[in-house]
Amino acid sequence: MHQAAYTVEDQERMARAANYLAWQRRLVHRELGRRVLEVGCGVGNFTGTLLDREAVIAVDVEARCIARLERRYPGRPNLHPVVCDVLSRDFPALARFRPDSCVCLNVLEHIADDRAALAAMRSVLVPGGVIVLIVPAFQALYGPIDRNLGHVRRYSRGTLHSLAERAGLRLRKAHYSNCAGFFGWWMNARVLKLEAQSVRQIEVFDRFVVPVASAVEAVVQPPFGQSLVAVLDRP
Repeated sequence: MHQAAYTVEDQERMARAANYLAWQRRLVHRELGRRVLEVGCGVGNFTGTLLDREAVIAVDVEARCIARLERRYPGRPNLHPVVCDVLSRDFPALARFRPDSCVCLNVLEHIADDRAALAAMRSVLVPGGVIVLIVPAFQALYGPIDRNLGHVRRYSRGTLHSLAERAGLRLRKAHYSNCAGFFGWWMNARVLKLEAQSVRQIEVFDRFVVPVASAVEAVVQPPFGQSLVAVLDRP
């Protein structure tokens, strides 16, 4: 299957995961400002949660993702959809929107030159702006689903700290998330060797696991998880 088509289909499967998307929102929203640049907006699963902001600059390299997003959220004067690659010559022009924060959810792992991508995000932010990331954690979990999604790598706190420094950013905080998902992803990658997440898996996880896991992790941050949540400051 063509990788872009696979990625779009995966996003549409994840759109069913209302509890998981709400968990992401709770992890990320408090770190964001009023003028948000979303890098890798896809079909808009997260974009819709930002539309109470002054401005949302929703960027994706796939034109069909942007077309779906525009159909999904019509008539929003504060929404600025843009077809653009973060490493393209056109990306620096997004500084005209004066974003005070950038959110990049499960996207950085797709980019071969992730240092250059972070540096590009940094360059369009106003001074003191922040970049909020969610990236997949632990290279040991890398499996067929990662490969089909076009993941180049998975991250640890150490590798992300080093990457931030090389991109001219300061890692303010980083913590693992979704401890339960760690074991599920390991099972999919190492035992079942699945090529894609099933709709049934997502529904069961979202309905029964996420409410408990998110409540527990709101009190106690786990020492490991399927994902890594990070906030990077532009000095």
